[in-house]
Amino acid sequence: MALALCSRSDRVSMAAGDDAHLPDVAFVNEPGGVAISIDDKPFANFVYADEKITRPYFAHVRAPNGVQVTRTHPPVAGSDPIDHPEFHPGVWMSFGDVNGADSWRLKAPVRFERFVEEPHGGAGEGGFVARFVHADPKNPTAAICHEDLRCEVHATPEGTLLLWDSTFTGDREFAFGDQEEMGLGVRLATPLRAEQVSKQGLPAGHGEIVSAEGKRNEAEVWGTAPKWCDYRGEVDGQSAGVAMMCHPENFRPSWFHVRDYGLMVANPFGRSAFDQGEPSRVTVAPGEALRLRYGVLVHGATAGENVDLDRAFERYVEIAGE
Repeated sequence: MALALCSRSDRVSMAAGDDAHLPDVAFVNEPGGVAISIDDKPFANFVYADEKITRPYFAHVRAPNGVQVTRTHPPVAGSDPIDHPEFHPGVWMSFGDVNGADSWRLKAPVRFERFVEEPHGGAGEGGFVARFVHADPKNPTAAICHEDLRCEVHATPEGTLLLWDSTFTGDREFAFGDQEEMGLGVRLATPLRAEQVSKQGLPAGHGEIVSAEGKRNEAEVWGTAPKWCDYRGEVDGQSAGVAMMCHPENFRPSWFHVRDYGLMVANPFGRSAFDQGEPSRVTVAPGEALRLRYGVLVHGATAGENVDLDRAFERYVEIAGE
């Protein structure tokens, strides 16, 4: 499947409300990463150089009410499930098969090359553009492809919106395979998991998975392709969650790989893996590009309140542009 080179349109700046205070979004460079804050309160840590996790990720992501919505990284035994401590660090995009290379399981490195646009903040929004090299594990000095990752942080009425916009290009043809372990993932904080039983000595979760189609939890949502999927619950009496939104101009809808234990992944490649047809192989030729866009809405409110995710989705599409 060949895909045409895509152009990047201007972004639409959205205020947190017509008369609302626009919070200050700030980026502070750290060794191997960037600390992101909103009105001097931590939002997330973007990490692009880690000895153990050889691909970029966001860790310790927090809702506007201060609730941490991603699992503590690294997970704490006795407080968190400790499965996949390096594979599931917070929010990340990776692939179990790009020309046979596996960055999901950390068998193929995704190396930071440079910032195309340095991290910059401002009133209500900020962002950066980083270039990464997807290395060939058989020849680590060779590139399978390059990824230009544009991330933006926007304060919106529904919560903090993280735009993930990746464009993949290569000097040689490369292809994405067909697996569950492909796409944009998030590992939810331990109390937010939908698991209603105690495991590893931990209490049952307080969360649920809800899709735009009204389906709930792993049994109903897994393998479906809604425009958004929300993983939400309560932590210490406060509502919080993460909604993953799929841009309508992606090359195909994304199937959701969700687990009650706290995993949510949007995957446009796993057609056969999700029992939706013949095995998929998405090929990108030299001079072409594959662009993947998602919105990650981190929301929080008082106990029992839920955000209007259909409106949030419309806002995401408007901000993201064409």
